[in-house]
Amino acid sequence: MIGHKLLLSGLSLWTSGRSRWISRLLGGMNGHGKAPYSSCRPKVCIVGSGPAGFYTAQHLIKARPDVDVDIYERLPVPFGLVRFGVAPDHPEVKNVINTFTQTAKHTCCSFYGNVTVGKDVSVAELQQAYHAVVLSYGAEGNRSMGVPGEDLAGVYSAKDFVGWYNGLPSCQELSPDLSCETAVILGQGNVALDVARILLSPIDILKKTDITQPALEALAESHVRRVLIVGRRGPVQIACTIKEVREMVNLPDTRPEMVAADFEGVKDAVKDLPRPRKRLTELLLKTAMEIPGEKEQERQNNASRVWSFRFFRSPIEILADLDNKRTAGIRLAVNKLEGSGDGARAVLTGEVEDVSCGLVISSIGYKSLPIDPSVPFDSRKAIVPNSMGRVQQAAGLYCSGWLKTGPTGVIATTMNNSFDTARSLVEDMDSGTLDISAAKPGSQSISGLLEKRGVKPVIFLDWEKIDSVEMSRGEAAGKPREKLLTVEEMLQVVRK
Repeated sequence: MIGHKLLLSGLSLWTSGRSRWISRLLGGMNGHGKAPYSSCRPKVCIVGSGPAGFYTAQHLIKARPDVDVDIYERLPVPFGLVRFGVAPDHPEVKNVINTFTQTAKHTCCSFYGNVTVGKDVSVAELQQAYHAVVLSYGAEGNRSMGVPGEDLAGVYSAKDFVGWYNGLPSCQELSPDLSCETAVILGQGNVALDVARILLSPIDILKKTDITQPALEALAESHVRRVLIVGRRGPVQIACTIKEVREMVNLPDTRPEMVAADFEGVKDAVKDLPRPRKRLTELLLKTAMEIPGEKEQERQNNASRVWSFRFFRSPIEILADLDNKRTAGIRLAVNKLEGSGDGARAVLTGEVEDVSCGLVISSIGYKSLPIDPSVPFDSRKAIVPNSMGRVQQAAGLYCSGWLKTGPTGVIATTMNNSFDTARSLVEDMDSGTLDISAAKPGSQSISGLLEKRGVKPVIFLDWEKIDSVEMSRGEAAGKPREKLLTVEEMLQVVRK
């Protein structure tokens, strides 16, 4: 497809985003055959090209075909956590990239990567150039455990660990030490189970995915044989979904080891649970309490790796080795529950237990960070304060995705959340609450600012070059793709 486009002549060479950029610089017609100023088309800028950004753009373009949408992204590559967060062995989840690509190639939409908002261009400058600015840049910070020893070698955040095996450029120096036998994962959400599964999966499975080559080589040499997945509450409150638990149960060459006492009273509680939670709890009960059939028992007896949920436990200290430099274990507080169901609270019993381990991965949540001093930010909730996506006390400023709600839910949750923000924006346009009567320059003025500052945006056609190189490299290695791992590598491909 790239080769075909290179054969095209004139401005048609620059479709998929560059057409509007160049036509505006030339003062000519935009992608709709109208002069950009006389048409007074509403111009919306979206910061962040993950699911929240693309779903917001998708709904805006559908609801208001007259709107011009520009998406700015810090990295040269789009798609955010779909590229850098979704597990390598879950390719079906990445199919949303096809939808996002259609949006990016729409005549009303342009993608500008390699632009850091808050550094290369300020939010105030975007507000001057666009009728509305939507912040959709996600949650790139880590929630701290707040316990002694969390800075020891051998302690990692799940966000960084996932970024390492998924090729996020900022995480490529992580080089986690996998020389220990036991790993402890704190948290029992889907990300925690992704990490556990990657740590324990046979290499023959992983080498057919788009996991990075350095991560594949490190995991091939890994000594980790036992993974404990620790949560502060009980089986009825576990945060993951049934699909991820079923994958753990069926993972080749592994067996589950549960603590029967953790399931006391759970059987009686199952009947009152809502259906999705009921099915999940029944699977946990079956895995923990039922004697497996002969074939499954044989499979488990031959397994060389073990995983386990540990319920009613909270970290209180990471224990150091004799040199006081590396992780040697973790001290867990034993909890009991007060209340029932989702509202149950974990309360300390005063008991503690120590677990020997050389690797601790904290999967207790991502956290959004402030992008610009001019943007309101609730540092306690780590969100931009908003009402249905309208940023409080900031006309023309909106937010969607995790920045709006906090890091919760799956991609479908983010889709609905982003559609809601887009609806709010469209309502404000239609009602006149958002003034779109005056012409705004949009990307034309921003391109001038970026050029003066020595910033060269990467447009969607450039991403397609990167995509093509990664797919070719993957094909040569028998994988779906082999990702470029540094921004420099990506830009080299683009600038060729």
